[in-house]
Amino acid sequence: MKYTKQEILEMIDEEDVEFIRMQFTDISGSMKNVAITSSQLKKALDNQCMFDGSAIDGFTRIEESDMYLYPDLSTFTIFPWRPQQGKVARFICDIYRPDGTPFEGDPRYVLKKVVKEAEALGYTFHVGPECEFFLFHTDDYGNPTTVTHEKGGYFDLGPIDMGENARRDMVLNLESMGFEILASHHEAAPAQQEIDFKYDDALATADNIMTFKLTIKSIAKRHGLHATFMPKPKSGINGSGMHINMSLQKEGRNVFWDEKDKNGLSKEAYSFMAGIMKHIKGMTIITNPLVNSYKRLVPGYDAPVYIAWSASSKSPLIRIPSPRGESTKIELRCPDPAANPYLVLALCLAAGLDGIKNQLTPPPSVDRNIFEMTNEERKAAGIENLPENLCDAIEKFEEDEFLKNVLGEHIAKNFINAKKREWQDYRTQVTNWELEQYLNKY
Repeated sequence: MKYTKQEILEMIDEEDVEFIRMQFTDISGSMKNVAITSSQLKKALDNQCMFDGSAIDGFTRIEESDMYLYPDLSTFTIFPWRPQQGKVARFICDIYRPDGTPFEGDPRYVLKKVVKEAEALGYTFHVGPECEFFLFHTDDYGNPTTVTHEKGGYFDLGPIDMGENARRDMVLNLESMGFEILASHHEAAPAQQEIDFKYDDALATADNIMTFKLTIKSIAKRHGLHATFMPKPKSGINGSGMHINMSLQKEGRNVFWDEKDKNGLSKEAYSFMAGIMKHIKGMTIITNPLVNSYKRLVPGYDAPVYIAWSASSKSPLIRIPSPRGESTKIELRCPDPAANPYLVLALCLAAGLDGIKNQLTPPPSVDRNIFEMTNEERKAAGIENLPENLCDAIEKFEEDEFLKNVLGEHIAKNFINAKKREWQDYRTQVTNWELEQYLNKY
């Protein structure tokens, strides 16, 4: 919703708001904030709220540390789960340098830049995410565990679904903050949940994903639970995904829809999909950013492994869900909820536009279960694999100059350096699995 500065000042006064969180997202996708009191709000609304950028990993060097937070007034909201006296509100902010130029290390800036490119071509990018997460017990000290007493599965209800009360509370809080909740249900694995909210334009959706994750964690804590968006917290069960449903609008209509096509898809839809398939190996470091992400991307647990598309099978990387007409969309199934949503949506849109500009054509659809195909059958069909681990994903990203250009030198360099450190740290660990397998044997 669009607010003026005066309207916000009046709401702060009427609602007895005492604290305001000036929120932003770092390159890893973690939410940060500078908290101010209502007495400092006028200063903040005039873009004079400053913070030390050198304290944020991957942001900037010590000698250029001063950064300013420019609040996006349309993101103002009051947290419903905080005290009703001395309430807490927030803005999502853009990051600027002291000279008034946008900071190129701000993920929100990267997405806004690609959105402007789409707008110059007449397109509006609509996105609907499907965010999965786990609800686990905490120990006696409040630390998270991977323990759950429930054995719920797909669409179960109470008393089997023991997360039902927490999930209802989450939905009510999200709705009071302006979310339109489409569905909430138990997912396939014990303790796994999904709450879907309505699509919006790309920037609003990325903001909403960050707000969603904060809300889920906050409400879970009130119920004595820990909500985690870690992609694969337990072996032997499904991991958590963040499927991205995408469409392009032009002059108020969905340009992905063509009733004359056998799949109901337009040339733009095919080219957009082809652009994503062209760049997906390099994109995977952004859509699946953790060592742990690749424990989810394995056969047997409903997550995509192979680069293919289908309008019928659920096994490929890209699926075309059944509604057509104005509801036509492309669903990318590999992203997980640990990903930075600003960077994920920026790369999805940029890669799709690259496909449209160059009139790319995707390979034929694969309308059977790819996991049941032999290696020879997949090879004959030209079906390639997603990267198998973080190291592989780093290499594929470094080979894709287009993606590096979309993110900009600052984020591309800092993100990859951080991922290389993460891989090296992981590679040098000796795990319990190795001890169980080898200690007694060798």
